[in-house]
Amino acid sequence: MFKQTAGATAISLGAISLFWFGGWSRSTESSPAPVGSPVGVPSGPAKVPSKPPRGTSSGTLVEPGSDVNPIGFFVNYGFPGPIHDLERHKEFVSVYDRRTRNPYYVVEHLTPDSLQKGPTNGDRKNSYFREDESVPRIFRGLLKDFFRSGYDRGHQAPAADAKFSQDAMNETFLLTNMSPQVGEGFNRDYWASFEYFCRTLTKQYRSVRVVTGPLYLPKRDPVDGKFRVSYEVIGNPPNVAVPTHFFKLVVAEKAFSRSYDSDDVAVAAFVLPNEKIPNEIPLTSFMVPVEALERSSGLELLDKVPEERKKNLCREVRCEIIVRDFKDKVKALPAPRK
Repeated sequence: MFKQTAGATAISLGAISLFWFGGWSRSTESSPAPVGSPVGVPSGPAKVPSKPPRGTSSGTLVEPGSDVNPIGFFVNYGFPGPIHDLERHKEFVSVYDRRTRNPYYVVEHLTPDSLQKGPTNGDRKNSYFREDESVPRIFRGLLKDFFRSGYDRGHQAPAADAKFSQDAMNETFLLTNMSPQVGEGFNRDYWASFEYFCRTLTKQYRSVRVVTGPLYLPKRDPVDGKFRVSYEVIGNPPNVAVPTHFFKLVVAEKAFSRSYDSDDVAVAAFVLPNEKIPNEIPLTSFMVPVEALERSSGLELLDKVPEERKKNLCREVRCEIIVRDFKDKVKALPAPRK
């Protein structure tokens, strides 16, 4: 937990600091260009497996003169994975992690129009949490996993971003969009105010894209000084991992009042610990380099954007939030359906 403003931030973010003090950067490491990258998002649920190798160096399943054929496993028994469940929704796209029963990440596109209420006026009172039946049951997060767990079912794509239709808001309540989050002081307070900050950017930008997801970061063991990754798993039997941290990558496009070229984008990455955060902690305390977020998440972010086109969002706008007091307005969540 936080003790003091400066020191606490350093403690909570100490784990991710490993990923940028090692001298690593995209510019100093080369990586092969992706082959056959998708040019669009499929309409509706889609399974996106990593493809098994096509063959050996000779282009066949077995090298000449050898009876060693590891690829025969795929041919005879099928491809075991990993399989990433990619789903396109009206307000967001999600990529689901079957092992942790959390999203890998979700992607949103916010505009001034998208945040307005539409003909059906999305209202969260008419939405309820539900399991995502597009994912095989053995890999699903279940409603009962969260019951009396002590954690909120934390939206990664917020319901408040989907007011333009009830259907869009309903989709944000799928458990493939949820991660276990500390409630008081985080999900209902600091994190909620951070989500609001992202929405306010549409007053200055015509287009704002937000990538959100969980992280599982290492922490130094106080006994032997070694770094280990440790996180709780909720459910009976244990089923859903509890992230140690959460991230947002914010990409602001098309400023109403341009102070830079039209092809430039304003970018900021943030990593917040999944714990109660005092209201006075500035949002900028949680800023990290995009490269650090890539290293800790395993995601390649903005690789199509030249470095000179990336502007620091928090130099273009004031990256600050005012945490509202929700103690008297605790969210009334419906009882989980068993």
